[in-house]
Amino acid sequence: MSTKYRFEHAWSLPARQDALFHLLADVAAYPTWWPQVRAVAGVDEDTAHVVVRSVLPYSLDLTLVRAVEDADAGVLEARIHGQLEGWSRWRLSGNGSSTRLLYEQEVTVQGRLMELGSRLARPLLVANHDAMMRGGRNGLLARVGPQARSRAVR
Repeated sequence: MSTKYRFEHAWSLPARQDALFHLLADVAAYPTWWPQVRAVAGVDEDTAHVVVRSVLPYSLDLTLVRAVEDADAGVLEARIHGQLEGWSRWRLSGNGSSTRLLYEQEVTVQGRLMELGSRLARPLLVANHDAMMRGGRNGLLARVGPQARSRAVR
């Protein structure tokens, strides 16, 4: 029996949709603004090896493969492989200088040891993911400028 996780985070940020879309599409630059993304190594034009670590003292090694990059629709989607299997998606909808971001992720834990640990520590792992996403939101706010941080709506 595999352990599945589904996450959803919605934010409103005081930044233009196109600017946020380009920041999110540039996975190689994530470590410069998202502290929990520890390393990114490009494999090819659509694939990157990514190491993430949040509060818990454990890193995840993942391979992300671009599935959708549609600036007009405001959708970025990647397939996830490695210690987790599944997908993640950003949906952006802008209104002038403000943008709503919806992050969705659905993954299944891979490997017997990972799966056992995941079942036993599920609430802790969900809290760990929430901390990672807060780090991403704060990193985006810092990247789009100081005036954005003071006007950000959660």
